[in-house]
Amino acid sequence: MSLTKQIEAWDRKAMPKRTSRPKRPPGLDTVQNARRVVLASIGEPDPLDTPVAPAHPALISQVMAEMGRKGGRIGGKRRLETMTSRERSKVAKAAATARWAKHAKKAKKSKTA
Repeated sequence: MSLTKQIEAWDRKAMPKRTSRPKRPPGLDTVQNARRVVLASIGEPDPLDTPVAPAHPALISQVMAEMGRKGGRIGGKRRLETMTSRERSKVAKAAATARWAKHAKKAKKSKTA
């Protein structure tokens, strides 16, 4: 084997292939890049590359419910401010009718049982 072929073969084996890295946020500076290179050279995983576990679905549901309650409180006040007195009266009567319908339903069940 000729000397140039030996050098080419050695060169191909010695050079590791480049790996593509995920894009970093725009705030990546020189110090962070140096830290990443040092961690890669000593074989430790980069903590920024480890995937973050998704939040528990119950926690997400709880947070969303809290946000909905907050918006609901604000929405009700705004709704009352924009309604006329006739509209407010109509809504109040409908609510009272619905409440009394529940009580009538419970009373009917207790009499039959």
